[in-house]
Amino acid sequence: MNTNGRTLTPTPRVLVWCLHLLVAGLLALAAGRAVADGAPRAALVVVAAVALGAVYAVGPLLPGVHLRSRDAGLWLVATGVVWLALLALSADGVWLAFPLDFLQLHLLSRRTGLAAVVATTVAAIAGFAAHAGALTLAAVVGPALGAAVAVAVVWGYQALYRESEARRRLIEELTATRADLDQVQHTAGVLAERERLAREIHDTLAQGLSSIQLLLRAAQRALPATEEVAGDYVEQARRAAVDNLAEARRFVAALAPPGLHGATLAGALERLCGATADRHGLVARFHLCGEPVALPGGHEVALLRVAQSALGNTVRHARATTVDVTLRYLGDEVAVEVADDGSGFDPDGLPARDPRDGGFGLPAMRARARALGGSLTVESGAGRGTTLAARLPVAEAPAGSVR
Repeated sequence: MNTNGRTLTPTPRVLVWCLHLLVAGLLALAAGRAVADGAPRAALVVVAAVALGAVYAVGPLLPGVHLRSRDAGLWLVATGVVWLALLALSADGVWLAFPLDFLQLHLLSRRTGLAAVVATTVAAIAGFAAHAGALTLAAVVGPALGAAVAVAVVWGYQALYRESEARRRLIEELTATRADLDQVQHTAGVLAERERLAREIHDTLAQGLSSIQLLLRAAQRALPATEEVAGDYVEQARRAAVDNLAEARRFVAALAPPGLHGATLAGALERLCGATADRHGLVARFHLCGEPVALPGGHEVALLRVAQSALGNTVRHARATTVDVTLRYLGDEVAVEVADDGSGFDPDGLPARDPRDGGFGLPAMRARARALGGSLTVESGAGRGTTLAARLPVAEAPAGSVR
């Protein structure tokens, strides 16, 4: 039988049918024995048994018994009255006290159900004693023991159900917490990827577009005087646009940096210096110090991007005539240094970054270095030029990363 609003636990269907079969069997036993023994009131016993069976059968069919404790209480009262009539007619009616105890404990609140079980047990003891003509130990122990078993079983089942429900709720909470954690991790991953893309775009496309802007501005100034010089600037701007188009395609295809395709890090840095010198008319020299070792792809990309960003800052802000890019292999570290003879600046007095004007350079370079366990240092001062150094620990390169 299902629960109503005040029931503590639902009842499995198999237990419900077992209870129904137990009631039917006990009623058949009481009626059969009365007929077989030729009891003087056998007909009345059969009628009472049939009436009790009918009243009992009506209960599960009434929706109110499932939903409202008041209807369940009324049904139990009607069942109890007919049972008392059967108990008055036959001593075999005492056996029905056991399934009635289960119904009362199940459909009523704990306190009310316990009181009903006590009343049923007292009635069973009194009825059996009346039929026996004396109050014996067996007349007391039998119904009392049955009531104790019913209370222990029902309350034990209710305790197990409550524990099961608590575990179910805990599992649901853990599942919800895990879903929230997954969402937080996803959000963190999205933010980290946005930051990575911002650094990539700044160090490649933004720097390249800045170079194009400077070249076109120089061409604009040279046009009235010398078309040939202006043409050279335009050609350099075109090559810069081609390089940046390649970078944009790399972002889309998620491939390795074009500057490292089929080349060593030293070769990529040397080409970068050559392109910077050709486009912007300053002396850009590359130096290699130490014995080159294989580096993970991420280290090579980071060092190349730092050099690109540093050279872009030199071209845009330093007004330098000479810049030296040095790749140093220092045993357990690898470093890229970019030193220029420009106007310099105060590293501690930089204004807050304005995304519309760029300003991603130094923070992006520091983020790259720290992400790989390295560091970035900047030494500069007014009129003293600038030296920027990125250092990364040398780790064993994975298979296939040696260039």
